[in-house]
Amino acid sequence: MDASPILAPLNPAQCAAVSAPLGNLLVLAGAGSGKTRVLVHRIAWLIQMEQVAPWSILAVTFTNKAAREMRERIERMLGQPVGGMWVGTFHGLAHRLLRAHWQEARLPKAFQILDSDDQLRLIKRTLRDLNLDEARWPPRKAQSFINAQKDEGHRAQHLDDGDNPYQRKQIEIYRVYQETCERAGQLDFAELLLRAHELLRDRADLLGHYQARFHHLLVDEFQDTNAIQYAWLRLLAGDRENLFVVGDDDQAIYGWRGARVENLQSLQRDRPNTRLLRLEQNYRSTGNILGAANALIACNPSRLGKTLWTQDGAGEPIRIYQALNELDEAHFVVERIRRFVAEGRRHAEAAILYRTTAQSRLFEEALMQVRIPYRVYGGLRFFERAEIKDALAYLRLLANPDDDASFERAVSIPPRGIGVRTLETLREQARTQGCSLWQAMDALLCGSLPTRTARPLAVFAELFRQLRTDCKELDLATVVAQVIKTSGLVEHYEKSKDGKGVDRQENLTELVNTSHRFSDEAPDEEPSDLDTFLAHATLEAGEAQGNAPDDPVQLMTLHSAKGLEFPLVFIAGVEEGLFPHQMSVDNPQRLEEERRLCYVGMTRAMQQLYLTHADTRRLYGSESYPRPSRFLREIPAERVEDVRARSRATRPVYRPRAAVAAVEIEGGLRLGQRVLHPTFGEGVILDQEGQGAEARVQVKFAGVSAKWLVIGYTNLQPIS
Repeated sequence: MDASPILAPLNPAQCAAVSAPLGNLLVLAGAGSGKTRVLVHRIAWLIQMEQVAPWSILAVTFTNKAAREMRERIERMLGQPVGGMWVGTFHGLAHRLLRAHWQEARLPKAFQILDSDDQLRLIKRTLRDLNLDEARWPPRKAQSFINAQKDEGHRAQHLDDGDNPYQRKQIEIYRVYQETCERAGQLDFAELLLRAHELLRDRADLLGHYQARFHHLLVDEFQDTNAIQYAWLRLLAGDRENLFVVGDDDQAIYGWRGARVENLQSLQRDRPNTRLLRLEQNYRSTGNILGAANALIACNPSRLGKTLWTQDGAGEPIRIYQALNELDEAHFVVERIRRFVAEGRRHAEAAILYRTTAQSRLFEEALMQVRIPYRVYGGLRFFERAEIKDALAYLRLLANPDDDASFERAVSIPPRGIGVRTLETLREQARTQGCSLWQAMDALLCGSLPTRTARPLAVFAELFRQLRTDCKELDLATVVAQVIKTSGLVEHYEKSKDGKGVDRQENLTELVNTSHRFSDEAPDEEPSDLDTFLAHATLEAGEAQGNAPDDPVQLMTLHSAKGLEFPLVFIAGVEEGLFPHQMSVDNPQRLEEERRLCYVGMTRAMQQLYLTHADTRRLYGSESYPRPSRFLREIPAERVEDVRARSRATRPVYRPRAAVAAVEIEGGLRLGQRVLHPTFGEGVILDQEGQGAEARVQVKFAGVSAKWLVIGYTNLQPIS
């Protein structure tokens, strides 16, 4: 068969990877080197040139969006559907496996998935059941402990407390929490992976079935796999030489959530016949950006090693700006974005990256001041909105009455006259009887509850009994619409006095539309019932973004920026203690990950890259005088341009008033002039620097230290 349509768009290294002989292959793919293209073309190669059946291929990606795009690109390339091929995230594939084998996995057929917020609420309930004070036993720490243990494949009963009381209590919280999940038929994200691994590990018949089916396993972003994901892949692969994995140890930035960059080296040790290929030609960034990124990452000793290069020119130098403080930093960045847009570019082509979310506030304020639209990437998403979670609670409770988290949400919204005391009675009954809240309600309604308490509970119970009858034969979208209508949520939000009622009603309508699309777009071999839609909503919650203004500047943490690219990139706060983070500077492994994070940030830039730091910074309520980050020193001087002289910024010159009184500066002001500031009151201009929009003055105000102020953003009134 003719291979040219598949190989024609590829460079020599990509061709070598796509057309490699069957066997284990590790493709070390640098940033912007076309790794997704290689994966897509490899699958097309297997189907067209190696005559591999699509149903014998399993491909793992790290987002649902990437999975959909991969399937669509393969079908366009081949001109035919690829039905039967499994493409998805680890969580999505694990969910599919458990849905198909719920009995063997010891699960109820209508098991539900807990998102992170619901998991946290259930942990808080567990702490209450154990009479533990949240101040002493923070729920988020318990959540991290539980998820970390599951990611490593550990059950509570197998953990050793080492005679450590703190460890012993965390294990107890884990055990009781898991028992609650089992009763309610609920799985958190980590449980999906652990339960799927245990299913294949403990059922040789199922493992043999799937090993015989999936002859080819392809994995994207292999450096981000954790222990249980790698163990799951090893089980599925067995002794065969059928792994094709793509990864980049220089972009391994998720160690804090269990990812193991060492899995790249483990693969070669566990499977010595694994071939290694490198993709080093970059199609994204200029030569200067790549040269700087290569030099930076070379300071990490424990890496497999590669050097990115481009056929394009060197481009503009990397610009480093030393700000006076965080306000000056924000104003500088915004002014450079204004220049960029004035040259005919779009706001959305610019991104501001930062190490911590606390840094975003000043950039948001500075952008709002000059009316530049922006979007905080990772902000509130559709499936995370309150009204959507309210509707999903009703749907989950319809699918599984023993879902306690959904019961507590649905029984309270809209208000039904079921108060805190009644809910606590239900919780106590559930604890005593070891049952769900729904079962506790049924038991109490059959008992001797006061009429005033029983009536609203009876109405709530009847609402769901009627829904189960009405929705029995309906299609998915009609079920969603019926539940929203019957729940009273539309009327509840119609009465909303916060000005968001109409938006919330529209979002509920959009949920119905979403269920329509889900049914229409579901592959033929996958069900589109209520259970799978609810799982889809939970798994998609972390990806689907909410509405954003047209053409916004992009604001995001460096972790969120992975996989994205922008013509203009600013990395803010490149300072010791902030980036690299203070919690990492004394740990060699964490410091390497911080450097990889900087490398990821730098390689997001296509044409222009700015790195900024400040002489002083107020963050988390305290002022500091940070040193420039070591990462700046690791960039070759020939790749860098300082935007302005550092000496003037670091040590401002104080001139006596008599000597400077006649010097004119921007905005009709002059050195030595008395001015009035709306916040600081009267002061005297001591110094000035910069021109145009970057012009600033240093003013000494009575009772406070001298302050540098950007003239264009400061309402200084001269006093004659």
